[in-house]
Amino acid sequence: MSACSMNTTTWMALVLLLEGMGPMFLPRVWRRMILSMAQLPDRLLHRFDSGLMVAGLVIYYMIAAHRG
Repeated sequence: MSACSMNTTTWMALVLLLEGMGPMFLPRVWRRMILSMAQLPDRLLHRFDSGLMVAGLVIYYMIAAHRG
């Protein structure tokens, strides 16, 4: 199965799988990362999240454009 033929459910399953790997394999590191992120100013969190959203949209656009 190519990346272009994967449906939304498959992509969501992969995201959840990747998101769950941090707490599963490195719980102490993951907890420290979350605690340190909670201390960041709101403005920095907004910028970081905006960057992630833009990256996600670019990836989605590239896949959709490749699909035809």
